[in-house]
Amino acid sequence: MAKPSKLSKTAKTDRQRLIDETLKKQRTGEKRRGNAIVAGAVLIALVIIGVAAGPVVFERFRVSAYADTPVNEIGAGPDVCQDVIEKEGTDVGNHVDQPQTVTYDTAPPAFGAHWNVAGVAPAAYSEKFYEADDRPPLEALVHNLEHGYTIMWYDQTIADSAGELAKIKAIATKFKESGDERNFRNKFIAAPWTSDDEDGAKFPDDQHVAFTHWKGDTTNSTGVWQYCSEVSGQALVDFMDTYPYTDAPEATIP
Repeated sequence: MAKPSKLSKTAKTDRQRLIDETLKKQRTGEKRRGNAIVAGAVLIALVIIGVAAGPVVFERFRVSAYADTPVNEIGAGPDVCQDVIEKEGTDVGNHVDQPQTVTYDTAPPAFGAHWNVAGVAPAAYSEKFYEADDRPPLEALVHNLEHGYTIMWYDQTIADSAGELAKIKAIATKFKESGDERNFRNKFIAAPWTSDDEDGAKFPDDQHVAFTHWKGDTTNSTGVWQYCSEVSGQALVDFMDTYPYTDAPEATIP
């Protein structure tokens, strides 16, 4: 039987080079495919993060657009608001036990029985803006009214409008950043009026914002309302000038 011929040294070298080049091309192809997979995964992750973060970024941009705008120049003029309503108030100092609920016959309330719980009712002075998922109960916010706060309530129509909600957040931000607990002129809260609150009453037709204030003393008091079809910083300033925190039943308490 004939023995297989031996490859020359040069032939062996060429063969090994061919094998090495083939393996190198395979490794390069696998690396490229791996990089493409990683890049695709990163791109998908960035898209997901972008979709999730996008609304937050846009919201901050909308609010920051009012950074140099005075409160009275945010939103529409005061003509979008109805005349102020005053009604005899009751229940100054009438504290009911938590978690007992109170049915208020006005939307929103400007006076009435309320909770008195440290750290809960009244709601913290430092917080100026709430959404539906973190808003204190009405029974807590009514106690804020008793202490001289003006509350700017907004309904679902405003909550669903990114532009209008940004105006309210910008107003609340200015109150939050402009003073401390010794400056009671900043007794202001913006809070939502939700469908869960409407058992007692509803906003008037086509009105989506309401200001409320409780003025008076321990024996005689008055609830004050003003309804607006949209956000008006000028109307709010006028309202708070006319009904300052100092005229409330318990104005000296934060």
